[in-house]
Amino acid sequence: MIDIDHLRRWIGRSEEQSELVTDSLIGRFNATFDLEGRPRDGDAAPVMIHLCLAPPAAPTSGLGPDGHPARGGFLPPVPLPRRMWAGGAMRFHDDIRVAERVTRRSTIRDVTVKEGRTGVLCFVTVDHRIESAGRLVVEERQDIVYRNADAPGGAKRTPEPAPHGAHRAVVQPTAPLLFRYSALTFNGHRIHYDTPYVREEEGYPGLIVHGPLQATQLVQFAEKISGRRPARFEFRSLSPLFDIADYTLNAVEDGEGLRLWTSYADGPVAMEARATW
Repeated sequence: MIDIDHLRRWIGRSEEQSELVTDSLIGRFNATFDLEGRPRDGDAAPVMIHLCLAPPAAPTSGLGPDGHPARGGFLPPVPLPRRMWAGGAMRFHDDIRVAERVTRRSTIRDVTVKEGRTGVLCFVTVDHRIESAGRLVVEERQDIVYRNADAPGGAKRTPEPAPHGAHRAVVQPTAPLLFRYSALTFNGHRIHYDTPYVREEEGYPGLIVHGPLQATQLVQFAEKISGRRPARFEFRSLSPLFDIADYTLNAVEDGEGLRLWTSYADGPVAMEARATW
């Protein structure tokens, strides 16, 4: 039973974190995504680097069995075992630059409970305002969903295969790629790097590709197609991707922007998104 009135007391709670953008961090980010360039002070940092800056740093002794920080603190103590990045939106105002200090101010906007196909879902909406050297650079809304573990033997849907985009790229979700992104974001969630755990404890067929990793790849894909960083990016996670097969980045022109998605070659849409300029 979820005490929603108790959880909604977290609405309005805020925290602030900051970190200096170093050339070493940008170098590791570029290496993870096979980007070229040797960053120097004053250079524009790659888009989506903000997701790797000033992450929560709970003590190792404060982590739960799944590698996530124990419940409570800034985020409400939702009593459901599975936590995922469900979607969100970003508005890019300016570049983050190497050697600047980035500050993220985060505020809990809403906490709601809904009944989904797999049971009770609790959604927590967090707003982030990100400044670099005092300039507003990114505004972000993050939607986090908590749910129960999948019931063994439950009914499985057969979703429609995703279409092929006019623009398409293949991604190999190797264990080193997933580990490196976990390290960049200081994400201890074991579903991204611990194969025995994810199979034996959570019942998944393989390591799960991070939602923020997919979002970063889609923004980079949109930037490559258009030649410039989007002004706005919105996305929604629909189904998981695992490291058991390659997946694709897809895009089609959509009015003044691009409609984008990730999927297996013959699988359903995993993440859908839209980028506009």
